[in-house]
Amino acid sequence: MNDVSPAAAKNPIKALADYGQSVWLDYIKRDLITGGGLQRLVEEDGGTGLTSNPAIFEKAIAGGGEYDDLLLPLARKALGAEAIYERLAVRDIQEAADVLRPVYDRTQRRDGFVSLEVSPRLAQQTETTISEAIRLWEMVGRPNLMIKVPATPAGIPAIRALIAEGVNVNVTLLFSRIYYEQAALAYMDGLEARALRGQDLSTVSSVASMFVSRVDTAVDDALCDKAKLREKMFPADAARLRQLKGKAAVANAKLAYRRYGELFSSERWRMLLAKGGWPQRLLWGSTGTKNPAYSDVLYVDELIGFETVNTLPPATLDAFRDHGRPRASLIESVGEAEEVVRTLIAEGISLHEITDQLLAQGVKLFADAYDKLLDAIAARAAAA
Repeated sequence: MNDVSPAAAKNPIKALADYGQSVWLDYIKRDLITGGGLQRLVEEDGGTGLTSNPAIFEKAIAGGGEYDDLLLPLARKALGAEAIYERLAVRDIQEAADVLRPVYDRTQRRDGFVSLEVSPRLAQQTETTISEAIRLWEMVGRPNLMIKVPATPAGIPAIRALIAEGVNVNVTLLFSRIYYEQAALAYMDGLEARALRGQDLSTVSSVASMFVSRVDTAVDDALCDKAKLREKMFPADAARLRQLKGKAAVANAKLAYRRYGELFSSERWRMLLAKGGWPQRLLWGSTGTKNPAYSDVLYVDELIGFETVNTLPPATLDAFRDHGRPRASLIESVGEAEEVVRTLIAEGISLHEITDQLLAQGVKLFADAYDKLLDAIAARAAAA
């Protein structure tokens, strides 16, 4: 077992660093930055990053009057809702990046990142995603920015191109291990393009964000449907199926982490490492527990490992600080993870089909949140 530092022994969140895992906050709001909350996360919990997405910004900006002192003057300049949102979001991201810049410098550009997503309306457009990502990268103007690009068929080549251009990328909406591997290979492709041009590989970073809890929600629904069909005639079978609930997401993540280890120990990767490349870390997203029957720290406790990131919403962060159990859990019970997936396949439950559906749903959810955000901004601007 890893030796845990004295400070970490008192705070399970800090202890995650002793197992090689970074903690990023899955949340942004103006008063988090201006009120010192983000700085306290760094100092007291050892937090090293922050992520945002359209849904998070929608809650922050549309949820009250906190942004009115910035929003209303922009509205009076007759700026459209999208332009206003961009100004508000970029300012928050810049100031959050400045708070985290000492982490970025201390870790030699390995951590301390803030993520900003390209418009979810562009999820199926490769070239527009590339140009928009570069525009946002230049507008924010912070080296510890990551641009979030979804792992859609159109997003994968955009990731390759952006890495080649030196833009840090947070690959988002990953559910499938197949798409995870494509994202990892796209990252390597981008680094190789930089190497061919004689450019510095150490200045560009990436994470691959695997979404977790939504996998369990979808698989659990499929398991319940199959169990109901067998309840009367085959009660033992129905009970066995229900015992698989809450296991698919962690199994999927553990097998992705195993594949990470294979990809980033390959000869291809060793050549890039020798030229200064950083591994593209796996990041666990959607880690708030959605089923109240499960532990509220399930997707933290069971997903701790070297060279990973966990993005925690505030409630999950507080829960893990209170009763988390740090240990190197990602390398535990990998054989059981394989058995879970094999059993699902044998029962006609395809993780591939489910994760494809989750990707499509995720793109739509973010696009809907983005539209809702713009509608709320437009309404406030009209009243200015």
